[in-house]
Amino acid sequence: MGNLTLLFDAPVLNLQLLVDGILVGAIFALVAYGMALVWGVMNLVNVAQGEFVLLGGYIVFFLARAGTPSLLAVPIAAIVMAIICWALYRVVIFRVVQTDLFRSILATFALSILIQQLANQLFGSDVRTVESGLGSLLLVHGMVTVAGIKLVAFGSTLLLGGLLVWFLRKSRLGRAIRATAQNTRAARILGIDTDRVYAATFALNGAICGAAGGLVAMTWIIQPYAGQSYTVRSFMIVVVAGVGNLGGVVVAGAILGVAENYAGFLLGAQFQTAFVFSLLVVILVARNLWLGRKRQYLK
Repeated sequence: MGNLTLLFDAPVLNLQLLVDGILVGAIFALVAYGMALVWGVMNLVNVAQGEFVLLGGYIVFFLARAGTPSLLAVPIAAIVMAIICWALYRVVIFRVVQTDLFRSILATFALSILIQQLANQLFGSDVRTVESGLGSLLLVHGMVTVAGIKLVAFGSTLLLGGLLVWFLRKSRLGRAIRATAQNTRAARILGIDTDRVYAATFALNGAICGAAGGLVAMTWIIQPYAGQSYTVRSFMIVVVAGVGNLGGVVVAGAILGVAENYAGFLLGAQFQTAFVFSLLVVILVARNLWLGRKRQYLK
């Protein structure tokens, strides 16, 4: 109750929480871009999404330690993760594409556990972070602090979202991805190599996760077992926004970021992750009730 009273006594704290929530929500939305793309095109729920983000973070961490400027390491991590995810598709994912969701969830869940254990063995369980070197901005007479890397993350999310829309609408591969998402069988009849489309889609998701992972490493921390929370967040955002709604993904990400910030402030940081998982249960129950009523209405 003390923290709640503080919000009323010091209204500027609300502004700090809102600004922080919107900016960090952009990183959640960036991760959700990739999940929405894979889910919509390949009918696959990627439970290893968070682990891909962490791998991108580790790539940026080791590049930065080797002397590469942190921001320059982000596109490098995106390229490396695109290659890794393309290889994973060729070895594992192609076996569960366009099958029932339960099978894809099991396969990617196993993949997430494998990546966690490999990361723990190779990189250790220590918490790592990367200095962005961007500093912070002071607003409202120094009472509101905005980290520079969060502004970069917000701008990157909007930029990548715009580039993704342009790519899907204007490029030949992008149009093939959209056609495959709409009707896979018809796309094959028209001569589209859907296997190549799936591989490119999964690689594109890897690139998005690689970039997001670099931003995560500079904004918070990375460690081998932190990926699950990013998977849950991106799943929630896609469920709320809908598959293929990139604008809705940004809005849902901002709402989640603000809600999580307020929960962390009011309940304590130790309950922040519990709040995220509880919110997932609430969203799934609410969506199930809404879909049930919609089906009854259509009957």
